[in-house]
This record gives sequence, C-alpha cells and structure tokens, in this order.
Amino acid sequence: MQQEKNISPGMVLVTVCIAQFMAPFMLTSVGVALPSLGREMNASAMQLGLVEQLYVLSIAMAMLTFGRFGDIVGQNKVFLTGLVFFTTLTFSLSFTRSIEMVMFQRFFQGIGGAMLLSGSMAIVASVYPPEVRARKIGIVSACTYAGLSSGPVIGGYVTAHLGWRFVFAMAVPFGLSAISMCIYGMRNISRNAPGEKMDWKGSFVYAVGIGLFMTGAAHARQMPMGPIMIAIGIQGLTAFFYMEKKTPSPLLDVSLLSNNRFFTLSCLAAFGNYAATFGITFLMSLFLQYAKGLSPRQAGFILLLQPLMQVITSPVAGRLSERIEAAKLATAGMLASSIGLLLAAITVGTDTSLWVIAAELILIGSGFGIFITPNSTAIMGSVERRQLGVASGMIGAMRTLGMAVSMTSVAVIFSVFMGDSAIKPETIPEFIISMKVGLVVAALFSFLGIAVSYGRGKQARYH
Repeated sequence: MQQEKNISPGMVLVTVCIAQFMAPFMLTSVGVALPSLGREMNASAMQLGLVEQLYVLSIAMAMLTFGRFGDIVGQNKVFLTGLVFFTTLTFSLSFTRSIEMVMFQRFFQGIGGAMLLSGSMAIVASVYPPEVRARKIGIVSACTYAGLSSGPVIGGYVTAHLGWRFVFAMAVPFGLSAISMCIYGMRNISRNAPGEKMDWKGSFVYAVGIGLFMTGAAHARQMPMGPIMIAIGIQGLTAFFYMEKKTPSPLLDVSLLSNNRFFTLSCLAAFGNYAATFGITFLMSLFLQYAKGLSPRQAGFILLLQPLMQVITSPVAGRLSERIEAAKLATAGMLASSIGLLLAAITVGTDTSLWVIAAELILIGSGFGIFITPNSTAIMGSVERRQLGVASGMIGAMRTLGMAVSMTSVAVIFSVFMGDSAIKPETIPEFIISMKVGLVVAALFSFLGIAVSYGRGKQARYH
C-alpha cells in the first residue's frame, strides 16, 4: 500500500480515536443529564426523549451520505469539517436557554457526528497496511465503547457537581485537540473516488426512509402512527435500492451487495449482532432496579461490565485477527454472545444471583468485542479503495438499523405481554416473562448473525 505524504499514521489514529470517543460519549453522558436539563427548562418527557432521539436519528440519516461524499472529495476534508461543526455545536449547547433550541442543536450536532463517524474506518484503512490494520481498528473500536461506557459515569458526576451545561463544555477541549491534530497530521490523504459524482437524490430518499423507519421504531407502541411510519420507511428504502440500480454514480452501488457475497454477509452479520445486543442494557437496567431492588447507581456499575469487556477484548481481537481468519474469529465472538444471551434467558428471575447476571454480561460483552473488530476489518478489506467510505458508512448504518430493530422488538414484546401496565411489584411476573422472551429473541438475532457470518466464505482482499 502506498503511503500518502505529509501524513502521520499515529496522529491520524489518535484523532480518529478522539472522534470515536466523543460521538458516543455525547449520547450516553447527555442521557444521564436529561433530568437536570428538563427541570431547568421545564421540558416535557417527550421533549427530553427527542433530545436523545434527534441526535441518533441525524447520525443514522447522514452516515452513508458522508461516507460516499468523503470518497469523492477526500475523507480528511469531511472529517475535519465534521470536527469543527461537531465541536462548535457542542460548545453552543452549553449556553442554550430553551428546550426547543436544545433539540434543534442536537439534531445538527448529530450531523457533525455523522461526518466524523462515516469515514473514520476508511481513514484508518487508507493509512495503515492490511497486516496491522486489524489491531488499529481494534483500538478505534475500544475507544467507541469507552465513550459509551464512561458517558453515564462521567456525565452523572459532572451533572451532580457542576451542572448539565458542563457535560457539553467539557468535550470542547477534546474537539479542539482533534481539530489541531487533523490539520497537521491528516493532510493530503488521497481521494478514494476522484472524479465521480455525488448522488444527492439518492441521499435524500435514503435519509427520509431511514428517518421514518427509526422514528416509527422509537414509537412502535403508539398505534397506529408508529407501525405506519415503519412501513413507509421500509417502502422508502425499497425505492432507494431501486433508484440506485439505475443511477450511474450511486450513493450505494447495489452491485456491491449482489456481487460481493462476503461484504454483504459481513454487513448482515453486523446487523444481527447489534440487533441482538443493543437492547440488553435496557432490559437489564429495568430488571436490576425493579426486580432486584438495586439503586440506579448500583445497577449502573453492574451494567458497566458489558461495555468494559468490549473495551478490553476489541484490541485483543484486533491482534488475534492478524493470525486467525477474521470471519472465523468474528463467528466465534458472536457464538459467545449467543451463549450468554441464552443463559440469561434461562436463569433470569427474582432469585437470580447478581454474580450470575454479572458473569452473563461479561460473556455477552466479551463476545461482542471479539466479533466487532475482525468483522469491521473484514468489511473494510473486502471492497475496492474507491468504496472505502461507503463500507465505513455501511458499518454505521448496520449499527443504527440493528439498534432500531432491537428496541422495536423490545417495545413489541412489552406491548404483547404487559400491555399498558407499569412495572411495579404486582406486575413483576409479567415483566420477567417479557424479559425472557426478549432475551430469546435477542439470541435468535445472534444465531442469525452466526449463520450469515459462517456462510460468508473466504475474503478477497482489494487493498
């Protein structure tokens, strides 16, 4: 692989790691600050929900677009613009005076986050040769989960001692550092697809389809609008794929999905894995607080075990995938998560020991960490250089779609088994049944991921 001039791979890695930490950190840290923010601004529960939802929604809507746009104009340019935009919006949020402006700015903060995340893996893949790429992607993945797992702890502490505004303000120095390193260490990265045109029409249809699907998924229990939005979103995504087949320079080359079996099945494996694991934290949080009587703080420390294991195992999996075939290692990781999910479904109950729950979370988190790094490395290595941004964007798209499907499944299960009943001592038996069913469904998603992961075959490397 030819190394571009005026590029410091180490500085590139640090910059990408900061970005991969900041974006998820701004999701989970703000989540624990919402009650304080809501009290100050007299916000409704729906408005507080939108503060989080709009951030995730805009990232999902724009991820694939900026991945492709970065291939055309240069991933470093999109990444730097995203850093400036994201840091500016984060800083401005610490001065916002109305809940409406918080929601507005959170949506555009998510756009900046999409610009950061969409090309991160593509940038790492372009500056590191294949023989060391996996361990670098493992480090990046570890930073992502470090942001997710440390957000509630740091955000809660800062909110309690300094106020919710400092949750936004404290991220600004990290953004400024990343901007400086990006300017001086990420110059002259060659464009992956120079001369190709951007498919803005396809970008719009994709964004609308994803937006409707995820919004409907978030409100799946609200009849009939939730299911209607999901259905229209799926129709929009179907129309998007039909359009892309006829577009000379598409946002997503559909032939990449139809002709590159390894890439397609690797993406589906990622979808299955996220659909299986994302809802676990939500279910376990409710279980530990309502069924086991733990405080939010105590439950939080137990739940921290899963992302902590992901932080630990992701870099290790990166090094292992340099000696073991990535597809086999990823499949083994997903198998471990599946076993953890099934054990949780069998053992969960009001008399279940906290040590058993902790062991199951450790197994699920370890399996996820072992899966994600080799799978992401396999995806990035299975496409041509001009498609690196699209591949990076697809990783993000599968993550957000998997998360949406996971939470939709949980909502439907609770609707079937508990209806509109609140979780209280007299409804704990119904809640336990709902949770068992949810864990079994999660395990089925994981086994689906195992099947497609095992069936993807051998990887043909392009770079």
